[in-house]
Amino acid sequence: MDPHPDLVVAEASALDDAQQAAVADLLRRAGQAQGHPPLPEPQLLGFARHGGSGAPGRIVLARRGDDVAGAAFLSPAHDGSTVLHVVVDPGGDGDELANALIARATEVAPPGAPLHLWAMLAGPADDRRAAAHGFSKDRDLLQLRVPLPLASDVVEATRPLVVRPFELGRDEEVWVETNNRAFSGHPEQGGWTVEELHERLTAEWVDLDGFLVADDPDGQGLIGSCWTKVHPTTNPVMGEIYVIAVDPRHKGEGWGRSLTVAGLQWLAGRGVLVGMLYTDATNEAAVALYHSLGFALDHTDRSYRRPPR
Repeated sequence: MDPHPDLVVAEASALDDAQQAAVADLLRRAGQAQGHPPLPEPQLLGFARHGGSGAPGRIVLARRGDDVAGAAFLSPAHDGSTVLHVVVDPGGDGDELANALIARATEVAPPGAPLHLWAMLAGPADDRRAAAHGFSKDRDLLQLRVPLPLASDVVEATRPLVVRPFELGRDEEVWVETNNRAFSGHPEQGGWTVEELHERLTAEWVDLDGFLVADDPDGQGLIGSCWTKVHPTTNPVMGEIYVIAVDPRHKGEGWGRSLTVAGLQWLAGRGVLVGMLYTDATNEAAVALYHSLGFALDHTDRSYRRPPR
């Protein structure tokens, strides 16, 4: 097999039907082989529902005839940087192909902004590859897991909090305001718009009964929220704390633990046996909280940074 397929650069929104289908098939194969989503959800949702039209940024396709052996996805981030994800066919020459895709993607990335290369399930080989292309380690995103249901002593030690399901037509603006205050300056989780929330709420997995919000008793919006997501195709089925946020006005009052426990209890009530979430390794307070609830590290997704050119 030719180890050097043609590299085709295109705007992601301009992929034709055949290219969209080939990319979707590549993502399916990679996800099945890894047991882990090959891309973050915004990009996955774009291709799953709308093909290229749902995915901003550029894409580099590694083509062998009509087949797509790999792809590099360049997407804008809320903080003005560009993020790069590389997906290769699990049955191919992954290392050489990934190197070729990264090299081409860095050439066509928007100038004047930092470039962040992400590696899912990161390991030493990813560190070496990133360094070879001028990237340095930037962020570690930890995936933590906990058996469900939670131990009774964990629940009993948690401050009670009244939660209710998110209501369409009532909660969008206040949720966005609360989330963006809680994640001010965060490259992925901050800067949501109501339109982005509506787009995310159209995903097939969304169950508003598991999108829990806590009203502020002083009438000033929300204390916070815990949005859960069930992954029915994992073995065992996992339930994710998808987005959790506490309004900074209530920082230090223990509501982060209360919301996490509320979300995990909701998941356990649906028969989910494993809870899961992601958190930045540098968020020591959150890591300590999650460990106190029984979470343990499963793996690390890692970001590498290359300065603007």
